[in-house]
Amino acid sequence: MLNTHSADQEKAHFYKYQGAGNDFVLIDNRSQSFQYNDNNAVLQLCDRRFGVGGDGLMLLQNHSDYDFEMLYFNADGKLGSMCGNGGRCIVAFAKHLGIIDTETNFLAVDGPHYAKISASGNWVELQMIDVKEISKDGAAYVLNTGSPHYVDQVTGLADMDVFNTGKEIRNNAKYMKEGINVNFVEDNGDHLFVRTFERGVEDETYACGTGVTAVALAIAKDRSQTGKLKTEIKVLGGNLRIEFNYDGHTFSDIFLCGPAELVFEGDIKL
Repeated sequence: MLNTHSADQEKAHFYKYQGAGNDFVLIDNRSQSFQYNDNNAVLQLCDRRFGVGGDGLMLLQNHSDYDFEMLYFNADGKLGSMCGNGGRCIVAFAKHLGIIDTETNFLAVDGPHYAKISASGNWVELQMIDVKEISKDGAAYVLNTGSPHYVDQVTGLADMDVFNTGKEIRNNAKYMKEGINVNFVEDNGDHLFVRTFERGVEDETYACGTGVTAVALAIAKDRSQTGKLKTEIKVLGGNLRIEFNYDGHTFSDIFLCGPAELVFEGDIKL
């Protein structure tokens, strides 16, 4: 919902970004003109038929201790947990606005994040939170990389019914209340192929940053790999890379690397 003291404030100026097909609506909210206590505006902006369309909405806001603060909303209108590709896109957005140059420290819902961005502004390497705990649910791995994830190794992923299988796992008795993102991974030799059903979107997305991060860590643990590691990932929307250290106990220095591109900008009445 917007403050409506003037006709100009009845419109929201937005930017549309995508990172490996994970798409977002971004708003520069340093002036605090966009009020997010009513999720109807978020729902409208993310709606692919009646709004701009996106997997989520992000607000870039001022913060006294960081370059900026990232507020992320899922497409269902509710405040979300950390979004990795969204984090990369908001870094590119901050560079576009002239807030940062090639490095940044910003605040997200799961804490501070450091990121590096190319001079061209379309390649971002985002540091993710350290991960210590990984549990098992049958053969699948469960871990939190800023958002909770379920990682299942499969074959024939290209032809798999990810929507219905992922929806069933996300809504089973164990995960229904809090929700979980469901990732399916297939080893294709020089890369891992990943498809994800995301909570909040309640659908398969073209990419999920915290999801591919969770996949890379889970596979390293499954294979007892340690040291400085690099994992190439292919998703429906393109390619991503995860770099991290693993000492057998803690995953640290985790970076989610990939493209972040401005698609278009405009104004929309709310």
